[in-house]
Amino acid sequence: MQINILLFATLRDLAGVRNLTLHFASEKVTVADLRRDLSERYPDMADNVAAASVAINEEFAFDADVIHDGDEVALFPPVSGGSGAKPEIYLLPDEPIDHDALIESITTPATGAVCLFSGFVRGETNREGHLPQTEYLEYEAYEPMAIAKMKQVAAEIRDQWPLIEGIAIAQRIGKLSVGQNTVLIACSSPHRDDGCFEAARYGIDRLKQIVPVWKKEVGANGATWIEGDHVPTEADRAND
Repeated sequence: MQINILLFATLRDLAGVRNLTLHFASEKVTVADLRRDLSERYPDMADNVAAASVAINEEFAFDADVIHDGDEVALFPPVSGGSGAKPEIYLLPDEPIDHDALIESITTPATGAVCLFSGFVRGETNREGHLPQTEYLEYEAYEPMAIAKMKQVAAEIRDQWPLIEGIAIAQRIGKLSVGQNTVLIACSSPHRDDGCFEAARYGIDRLKQIVPVWKKEVGANGATWIEGDHVPTEADRAND
């Protein structure tokens, strides 16, 4: 059987390639089998393979899950929708995010409040694991899965805060300089006490957990991928 593999961030750098095609004699290969095979083929990234999140056909997968012939499997480090008339926007733009346009896109005649979180590239960071001074960031995403997981974040928001009207989630990709916007979460509601503050906070926190997007910090002293510490569980799978 043939398995198509996508590698992201640190794993891609260690393997030296982004795409792999592996052939297995067995007709039943699990995620655990794949981890073991990759670790044997690429011993320098064995620790990264063991810690990596895995997705099969754009959904989180776990060691006991079976991979079928022709499946697309993605390995990546821990990362750094609704229905009806309620508007939702999901974007992975490589150009600056227009805050006003996104707010307008989730505003309805019943909207009385919009809460927006906007992240920016820092030039200085005093936190372990980060470069103290950053010249620019490079963002990459497993794009089809990233959009799917953005929709899952929106669905989770609606489950917890049913009065939310519009939701916008945008994550920049590509090279970003200090001071540029990187990510935006916006939630609209009829009133400010209808959950828009809480929903926007939940949205950015959840995005950092399950949306497969990573950043590389680049500065005068080198470059480093910034990886999270959230390990996917069954609860991170989308509800069908």
